Amino acid sequence: MKKFLQLLFILALGTQISYADDLMNGLSAYEKGDYNNAALSFQSACESGNVEACYNLANMYDTGLGVPKNDQKAVALFTKSCDGGFSDGCYNLGMMYDKGEGVQQDYAKSFILFNKSCDAGHTRGCYNLGIMYYKAQGVQKDYIKAAELFKKACDESYEKGCFNLGVMYRDGQGVMQNKQMALELFKKACEGNVLLGCKNYEKLKSEMK
Repeated sequence: MKKFLQLLFILALGTQISYADDLMNGLSAYEKGDYNNAALSFQSACESGNVEACYNLANMYDTGLGVPKNDQKAVALFTKSCDGGFSDGCYNLGMMYDKGEGVQQDYAKSFILFNKSCDAGHTRGCYNLGIMYYKAQGVQKDYIKAAELFKKACDESYEKGCFNLGVMYRDGQGVMQNKQMALELFKKACEGNVLLGCKNYEKLKSEMK
């Protein structure tokens, strides 16, 4: 029995090494612009249970690189990667439901997926979750929660979050109105190449003189 268990362990380890090799081969081929072989390697690794490979293959179906563009296949693969605990897969699947690509548009489903990715530490997932609270898409409008999520994104150097939080401080939405704070946030967004941040920084600065 012990030898049998050891054999099972060796076989399992061999499978893990195999799909890890396929993932690395896929990434190498992708970087070289060899998208056909990249897709084949990701497919092999995905079928062996590598959720990162499933995610990469989903992106290829989403964009039509190395494979014919197929939003339905992209959704299925993003779902597999998300179910396997890969937060980027949850985020991209949320985007598919948000836009209605490969699936019927469903803000409630999108909200759940952005929330799942945010809980796993995905900054853009938190940002998009903030947008949904702000716009009341898939959830009841909640400016306080939106502000908290934009702050989280901003603190993690996602400058669009800084800009949106700046708007909320400027207008007193979900936070006490504070134009000086708004000005600082617009400046931070501007420094992060958010054009609207620059425009609103200059406008608000002029108004505060």
